Amino acid sequence: MVISVVAARVLGSLIEKEITTPEYYPLSMNALVNACNQKNNRDPEMHLEEEEVREALRRLEDHGLAGPVRGIDSRVTKYEHRVQEVFNFTRGEVAVMCVLLLRGPQTPGELRGRTERMHRFEELSDVHATLSKLMEREPPLVKVMARLPGTKEARYAHLLSGEPVETPAPAEKAVAENDLHAEVAALREEVAELRAQVERVLRLVE
Repeated sequence: MVISVVAARVLGSLIEKEITTPEYYPLSMNALVNACNQKNNRDPEMHLEEEEVREALRRLEDHGLAGPVRGIDSRVTKYEHRVQEVFNFTRGEVAVMCVLLLRGPQTPGELRGRTERMHRFEELSDVHATLSKLMEREPPLVKVMARLPGTKEARYAHLLSGEPVETPAPAEKAVAENDLHAEVAALREEVAELRAQVERVLRLVE
């Protein structure tokens, strides 16, 4: 079972909306396209057209992972995921897989923070235990990736779209770090100037 990157986004969006906004789930096609193209909680951002989402749904239906809602009479076709029928996940496993599908490789710390709306992990060790169970499945659904230079934690990636591609740290991260260094340097200069002013005032008072 290997699904495309677009299909992974569609599947992750369906899972997320079922948990976080159950009152609007299952999703109409329009709602599903909007969910896939959200700017928050998505990495990378996508700008999918309806036909791309329809094609992804057809592929997901081939694998039994998603499709039109069965057994309801509605003028508007609604769509649902069926990961429980295929994988029988725990709530923690659903949350971890959802974030990995929507945001790509993540560290355990990132997963703990970003799954909180769907499932609360009390300890970081609970995230590690969930990841281990997903890696021990046959075939495995998650793998640990090599650490990026300068990082402390390894990242984990889902395997539903095949082997994840190792990517260097985003350019945005380097830019942000440079901006931070510049801001710190400016603050140090400002503090030094303030100290000098205080010293001048104290000398005048004395």
